[in-house]
Amino acid sequence: MRIPLSWLREYVELPAGETGRGVAARLIDAGLEVETVLTLGADLKGPLVVGQVLHIEELTGFKKPIRYCQVDVGDANGTGDPQNIICGATNFAEGDKVAVILPGGVLPGGFQITARKTYGKVSEGMICSARELGMGDDHDGILILPGQCEVGADAVELLELADEVLDIAVTPDRGYALCLRGVAREAAVAYGVPLRDPALLDVPGPTPGGYPVRVEDPMACDRFTARTVVGIDHEAQSPIWMQRRLQKAGMRPISLVVDITNYVMLELGQPLHAYDRTRLTGPIVVRRARPGEKLTTLDGAERTLDPEDLLITDDSGPIGLAGVMGGESTEIAVGDTGPTGPLGTTSVVIEAAHFDPVAVSRSARRHRLLTEASRRFERGVDPLASRAAAQRAADLLVLLGGGTAEPGVTEVVTPSAPRTITMPADHPDRVAGTEYGRETVARRLQDVGCDVYGTDKLVVTVPSWRPDLTDPNDLAEEVIRLEGYQKLPSTLPKPPAGRGLTEAQRLHRRVGRVLAGSGYVEAPTYPFLGPAALDGLGLDADDPRRSTVRLVNPISEEEPGLRTTLLPGLLAALRRNEGRGMRDLALFETGLVFLPRPDAPAAPPLPVDRRPTAEELAKLDASLPEQPRHVAVVLAGARERAGWWGPGHPAGWADAVRAAVTVAEAAGAPLVVRQGRYQPWHPGRCAELVVDGRVIGHAGELHPRAIKALHLPERTCAMELDLDALAAAGSGPVQAPRLSTYPVATQDVALVVDADVPAAEVEAALREGAGELLESLRLFDVFTGEQLGEGRKSLAYALRFRAQDRTLTVEEATRARDAAVRAAQQRTAAVLRGA
Repeated sequence: MRIPLSWLREYVELPAGETGRGVAARLIDAGLEVETVLTLGADLKGPLVVGQVLHIEELTGFKKPIRYCQVDVGDANGTGDPQNIICGATNFAEGDKVAVILPGGVLPGGFQITARKTYGKVSEGMICSARELGMGDDHDGILILPGQCEVGADAVELLELADEVLDIAVTPDRGYALCLRGVAREAAVAYGVPLRDPALLDVPGPTPGGYPVRVEDPMACDRFTARTVVGIDHEAQSPIWMQRRLQKAGMRPISLVVDITNYVMLELGQPLHAYDRTRLTGPIVVRRARPGEKLTTLDGAERTLDPEDLLITDDSGPIGLAGVMGGESTEIAVGDTGPTGPLGTTSVVIEAAHFDPVAVSRSARRHRLLTEASRRFERGVDPLASRAAAQRAADLLVLLGGGTAEPGVTEVVTPSAPRTITMPADHPDRVAGTEYGRETVARRLQDVGCDVYGTDKLVVTVPSWRPDLTDPNDLAEEVIRLEGYQKLPSTLPKPPAGRGLTEAQRLHRRVGRVLAGSGYVEAPTYPFLGPAALDGLGLDADDPRRSTVRLVNPISEEEPGLRTTLLPGLLAALRRNEGRGMRDLALFETGLVFLPRPDAPAAPPLPVDRRPTAEELAKLDASLPEQPRHVAVVLAGARERAGWWGPGHPAGWADAVRAAVTVAEAAGAPLVVRQGRYQPWHPGRCAELVVDGRVIGHAGELHPRAIKALHLPERTCAMELDLDALAAAGSGPVQAPRLSTYPVATQDVALVVDADVPAAEVEAALREGAGELLESLRLFDVFTGEQLGEGRKSLAYALRFRAQDRTLTVEEATRARDAAVRAAQQRTAAVLRGA
């Protein structure tokens, strides 16, 4: 909403020297979003005066029309002689009044005016168009001024070219600020001065003889006022002051009748519509659309109506889409006098109604007609302003158009009681965390327009122009914003003692830290999933991951479900970064996946008048999908870059497996890694991640088909596991290692086992047999060869033994090693290599 400061001063007595930025600061403190303050005419310098064209000489011999004009500018040039001016426009004639800038003046944009010779003549100034004066984009010709303008008068003041305009972004809950009346009320409160309310008019009540109106849907139209004005001069034009106010507010002047309806809407916030009375047939009826009805709106488009559309009709059918746009059949006409009389509109019926915001909003969006009227109705219009708006429009038509307002006033009203809210007097104090007191609360609510009764418990009657005030918190917000947000104390919340992060939260953070420390970068992704991503992974049709929880209102139709795996989002992030020139990538994410429950009951409706019971919340939880937390990593390119320190190495399946082991160590869970097959991993380079005999994830290199389908770098690797399952198998918080001051004893052992025996199983047997003296165990070599035999492999381990209270002897270390080897022989049929 654009608010000219000169127009605002008409309703609020602002300080004489107050600037637009000062007013904007006050309004921002009161909670309005003033985006910019536009300064009009700042770079315009005179003399800019009213001139009268005395004589026009048409110059020939040029490619375009050129006119040599003599213009009377009075005494503005210091001599009283006419100015000789060259002009290329042809829309003015001798005797017309025009705006003339004399030599020495500067037009907006820094265009300086001088006397100069052109087309063989000396041009002593310039006759200006509206666009050249910064009044709008109209450049069809010269700006013609009304004939009553005095020659030589200052055109800057006449055309109100110097002004400041506040550009306010009105939020949906503050529809009252979409008019001068609403902003003026806020400014009056901000400056502590009285408001000259433009809606306080002497308005007659309903009287017989008005244009007949029938409302068939009183819930969608609770007020409808109709006034009739006849005898309007169809050639009358809007005065300059009205045109300029409309232009500054961002609207284009059209004709007197239309300009008046727009002007009143900007002034009072009540959208109006004017019907050509001669084109109406029968009474005006407000009703819902019937199947198959059509309406040609003012923009010339024929629209097929929906049964939910609220219409304005007469005996001929629909003549307007209520609260949105009028129909072409009753449009106000502008024209000259014809053989049978005036061609333009000379009598109008003014509609000032209050429509249901929801009905208007849905119709506007259904037909893609977002108009100034619908914008106001859907945010809430003051229903009690319709009578004043109709009266104001009628008065202006009489004053400016020479019309006569008929005495009959039609008013259809559905009675409704004022809205009241009961609130403890100290409720704003408790919301803001400060002390206002009952008197301050009552005064601020009265500034808003409320009537306040009561002492400890206030009964507040909400003004008709504030439909957004519905509960005590809304009233508290009004008190707080008018007292000043900057006055609120800064206080830190006090958490209850004895609480902190849960073990699951601690694990989540530990996992993030260890992965980041291992060189991975966290890349949170959206939790939405579509079938195309699952197809790219190459999942079978019956894969459980294809069973997704579908959203009722998805952001994108291509991703209508919630993810069942983290891989699609992470792989998309990897592909996007690789496409932007990043070649060596290691990304990770921890997040929820959503697994549907086939037997889940429907979500029960919850009450709104009380807190749900524990049983109701339990039923709601039972209707939700399972939401385990997963962790996933993806890798591509070099895991270690080459340099003077060494050759480096590319990321491979072992790095993905190592990431899983790192996460398991952070959780304190015994993770078993064994060969597996699982889409979308390569069947020969896929590892199962097992905890307590349960497969909780997979790691390895992706299948070439998946890499090709998803346009990923070659040999892309990934890991994903169930972090909640890992936490459940863990030993709780990771304990710090106990440090011993005694030396370590190292024993190496090489065991030959069948090729299909997992190294993790051999390692587990060694740990169990070695006993408590074993400090660490590391696999440092895997060997296969003809000397071992087909289907056999050698696993070499380094075992470190240490005691906390003594130095181990060679015999003690050897006994522990032999016990470890015996355990491996018993569980895995291992043979000591070289024995």
